[in-house]
Amino acid sequence: MPKKLKDAYIEAWTFDQFAKSAHRKLHEWKLLEITDQINQVRGETLNWDNLNISEQAWNKVIHRGIKPVVVYAHPIVLQTVPGSAGYYRMLAMVSQKSMKQIGINLDSYEAGKLIPNEKTAISIAQHLNRIISALIEADMVIDAREFDLWRGMAAGSQAQGSWQNKKGVSAEVAIREVVLQRLQAQERVPVGETNAMRIDLRDGRVLVFADDPDLAIYEDNVPLVAVEIKGGIDPAGVLERIGAALKSLQRIRQENPNSVAVLILHDVSVTEQAKRDLERSTGTVTHLFSPKAILEDEPERDRFFRVLGI
Repeated sequence: MPKKLKDAYIEAWTFDQFAKSAHRKLHEWKLLEITDQINQVRGETLNWDNLNISEQAWNKVIHRGIKPVVVYAHPIVLQTVPGSAGYYRMLAMVSQKSMKQIGINLDSYEAGKLIPNEKTAISIAQHLNRIISALIEADMVIDAREFDLWRGMAAGSQAQGSWQNKKGVSAEVAIREVVLQRLQAQERVPVGETNAMRIDLRDGRVLVFADDPDLAIYEDNVPLVAVEIKGGIDPAGVLERIGAALKSLQRIRQENPNSVAVLILHDVSVTEQAKRDLERSTGTVTHLFSPKAILEDEPERDRFFRVLGI
């Protein structure tokens, strides 16, 4: 492989690694906030009987001066700290999928969308405590730092699995965050907001994050700007990715021939045939960017913002 092309591949994959960093999931899943809330619980006032915590494991934790609530799941905590089911599941180092296999679906509880009822909370606590107890019993000496490592290992594995299940979305998520940060800096979106799907801009336009296209700006329901983001790196699927993007942008251009159509695509994935397809599509694509340029090149990022009008 020519050195120039090899360097481009390395850069593209490096970008992919940055974009898929588990650090983003740390905030998206609110793991720090949940941990802080659990640490504030007065576990000494709770009844820990009949929760499948072995005597040996309990004593190991107590004798090290570690708060039991930090290690063992309690039904009251599961019901009062939204998302805490994920904290204890990761501490047990088991996956969401494996929990579903035994009939316990934690997705909604971990997302904070639902609160488990008393019976369910007891079942979750008993199951996870049984596993956590076994892990603690297996250690000759327990160290409080191990619990952070256990949760970190599980969180990293889950983050990787999440990206594997959403192949190619890393660039889309990264670009979305860049746009949100820009709007937050302009005080159009609250700082820390990561889930906004529809944003009212000051000039009467509306910015929408969706699937088809990935990002669009409307005025009176008329599309003014449409952005398609194709983050795949493998050249083998580039023609299919470009075809899907062009189809989406063509639809927008039919609704409003004066609309701006933006395609964001990794340079390294563009084959000679893909270049020819893009050259024939100048009537559809008005602006072409690479994800790397938007994220790392300030002038290109500013140009992207000007195209969006933000």
